[in-house]
Amino acid sequence: MAGSCGGGAPVEAGGKRQQFGSRLLSDPARVFHYNAWDNVEWSEEQSAAAERKVRENSTQRVCQEKQVDYEMNAHKYWNDFYKIHENGFFKDRHWLFTEFPELAPTQNQNLLDLLSENQRSEVSGCRSNEDGPGLIIEEEPKCSSDSLGHKTKTLSVEENVTQKVSQLEICAHEFPGSSANYRILEVGCGVGNTVFPILQINNDPRLFVYCCDFSSTAIQLVQTNPAYDPSRCFAFVHDLCDEDKTYPIPRGSLDIIILIFVLSAIVPDKMQKAINGLSGLLKPGGMMLLRDYGRHDMAQLRFKKGQCLSENFYVRGDGTRVYFFTQDELDTLFMTAGLEKVQNLMDRRLQVNRGKQLTMYRVWIQCKYRKPLLSSTGS
Repeated sequence: MAGSCGGGAPVEAGGKRQQFGSRLLSDPARVFHYNAWDNVEWSEEQSAAAERKVRENSTQRVCQEKQVDYEMNAHKYWNDFYKIHENGFFKDRHWLFTEFPELAPTQNQNLLDLLSENQRSEVSGCRSNEDGPGLIIEEEPKCSSDSLGHKTKTLSVEENVTQKVSQLEICAHEFPGSSANYRILEVGCGVGNTVFPILQINNDPRLFVYCCDFSSTAIQLVQTNPAYDPSRCFAFVHDLCDEDKTYPIPRGSLDIIILIFVLSAIVPDKMQKAINGLSGLLKPGGMMLLRDYGRHDMAQLRFKKGQCLSENFYVRGDGTRVYFFTQDELDTLFMTAGLEKVQNLMDRRLQVNRGKQLTMYRVWIQCKYRKPLLSSTGS
């Protein structure tokens, strides 16, 4: 499942993509000079109007019989979506490497260098200077080498033991990508708009990327894409909400899990167990990266009466569903799963259609949560 074709940061004249937060609208008369503006402040009137609109489109709920159908046949609706649109609906998400530098080659290269025979196992702690201005972001561990000028610190005995035990557990299994040293999983991969840019940009032979989707049609499109390389990628069908279905990856084996406009597509009361299960797949120190719809996003305000399933949860005309989050809701989901907050920010973006002279107020939430090196959850 993939949910949005938007979300990219502005692009400079030289072609380099700017990070979120770098283009601010100080003069309303210039609104149509660019395609997007960051950190757009809403007036009290605009916020009140959005709340009224949500109340209005939530008064009439979808009948229970139809709600059961949307849940039981969710895979069918997503299969139909991809049969119609194939790989032409969403654009490749090259903005990911700006907003989530953890996915860029330099991020995991440093970690892999530390695993070589002539080096000790170390992890450095440093503050990323690539996070946009004005964003409150907690310090996150980055693996670095002296050539980058980063300070390093030796892991404590307990942390070393935790990592070594995790490695022993992984080595006890043979699974796709078992020989890789850096593993990324995208959940809800759609037709590969995240996976293929990662494989294209990050050509490190020690990287392995997994991707799964609820839709068998989407996975078939991924596997038949000319860019799909089974030696570097493994695509599989998986229901994020099916507690009885295991992932083809051992617990504690992943460095990164990506959730891009996917958590919002499932029933709210199943979200916590889904995140709990994913948390167990992360290595100590592994990261979960999310970008999804925020409360009062333009898409929520456009829903009509009769499309609301439950509070802030709607069904589209094609039968697919979407939830609109608050930052606190996502924080609770990840923290309850035993993860530590690294980043949780609201992206209020003003998108502009200069040809039609239209303005569109988008609200997205971007998160990074890390599994502690010494997990108190025992996962």
